[in-house]
Amino acid sequence: MSADLNLVDELRKRANVSYQEAVDALEKCDNNLLDALVYLEKGNKIKSENKCSSNGFFSWVKEIIRKGNRIKFIVSKEDNNVISIPLTAAIIITIFAPYITFVGLIIALATKHNIKFKKESGEETSVNKVIQNISENIK
Repeated sequence: MSADLNLVDELRKRANVSYQEAVDALEKCDNNLLDALVYLEKGNKIKSENKCSSNGFFSWVKEIIRKGNRIKFIVSKEDNNVISIPLTAAIIITIFAPYITFVGLIIALATKHNIKFKKESGEETSVNKVIQNISENIK
């Protein structure tokens, strides 16, 4: 007897099992979905979903953190890096110490430090140039 594909998909979704496990369970239970679920449960074959690796909010957060770790926040003066940290760390510091971060950035700009973001590919975005462009357009 061959298992129905719709039943196999439904059983895989509900029990988080492989195709082969779903087909075997349905064949042993004469294509009865409820009996197949009970059979898999008795055999401890039903796998619980790992919430951190499931699609949704947690995978989105992990991807944002992964991207942030690939971008460097760099403060330099005359080609000497004063600060070079992943963007994720810079954001966390800003969240927990916003006033210190704000004052530090103002001091860095006032003392002619170069502030930039650098991707793994080598592409850079200079904060100083953006601020300069904004000030020129305001005038």
